[in-house]
Amino acid sequence: MAKLTENRYGKARVRVMKLDRSQPQHQLFEWTVRVLLEGDFETAHTLGDNSKILPTDTMKNTVYSRAKESKAGTPEEFAAELAEFLLGRNPQALSVEIRIETVMWKRLIIEGKAHGSSFMRGSDELGTVLHTATREAKTMICGVENMVILKSQNSGFEGYIQDELTTLKPTSDRLFATAMTADWEYTDGGSAFTARRRAVREAMLKAFAEHDSKSVQQTLYAMAEAALAAVPEVSRVHMVMPNKHCLLVDLKHFSQENDNEIFVPTEDPHGYIEATVVRAE
Repeated sequence: MAKLTENRYGKARVRVMKLDRSQPQHQLFEWTVRVLLEGDFETAHTLGDNSKILPTDTMKNTVYSRAKESKAGTPEEFAAELAEFLLGRNPQALSVEIRIETVMWKRLIIEGKAHGSSFMRGSDELGTVLHTATREAKTMICGVENMVILKSQNSGFEGYIQDELTTLKPTSDRLFATAMTADWEYTDGGSAFTARRRAVREAMLKAFAEHDSKSVQQTLYAMAEAALAAVPEVSRVHMVMPNKHCLLVDLKHFSQENDNEIFVPTEDPHGYIEATVVRAE
């Protein structure tokens, strides 16, 4: 005998670009949306009864249709609107989860002025939103993904455990590169999303740049601490910081000294550091 416990389904990687031409300075949004429904779908699994199933193709079309009608200026607001719309039309759904990834587009600067209708793709960094809604409660988790940053000084790694398998040499001067992923929650559920996101992001970057790093762990904590200080409504910060190693090249074979100038960037294997920092009570 078998028993279904948990199940959910939906549509992933629904890509939508929205252009707002209502002002001389056009606004451009590019979002990748994932919609997941959880609820009374057991008979679809056990009996092949699709009478309570909203087709995932309909979910895709719903994203496009609501994007047209929506006045949301942030992915957070659009996620909340979309979840409310789907819950309202699907009584068999107990909860809706909306995840949105935002591509970074930057306005072109032409002769020192921001151009109204021309844009350039930024880095591979994504803004992220994970919104979950039931008929009783809502949560909003905001974040960033693949923020690639590097510092060329004020970074070292010393005083660690060394045994017969250790080949890594201690150093007080190394390159520190990472592709950071972070997310955070608000105590009030969230508002002023753009300003708060900007404040969290800038606080993290400032801490990264100015911190005298003894380890990735220490810098991660300093960045999370800075985010909590910058936005009092942030209750917790979760961060993943892979250590993207830049290895010093041995130039002695060429009768040359390498005074921390020539490195080879590597992807794998890499260090993986993860932590959650919460506001102290």
